[in-house]
Amino acid sequence: MVQVTRKDEREASENIIRRFNRKVLQSGVLAEAKATMRFSKPLSKTERRAKAIIRKERKADKLNKARLGLR
Repeated sequence: MVQVTRKDEREASENIIRRFNRKVLQSGVLAEAKATMRFSKPLSKTERRAKAIIRKERKADKLNKARLGLR
């Protein structure tokens, strides 16, 4: 959905931008776009477990390196 904002005579640029931003917020286009950006496909139980194991291993490795003074 395209939001159209036309400039009236003798209207300041700031007012046009403000009106446009208000129209976009009220239409919900921005919220919908952000929601679709964050959407991720549902994972199976085994995939979630595998990713959790990898995360824990990486975290433990990072802590061990920090304790040894390595990067």
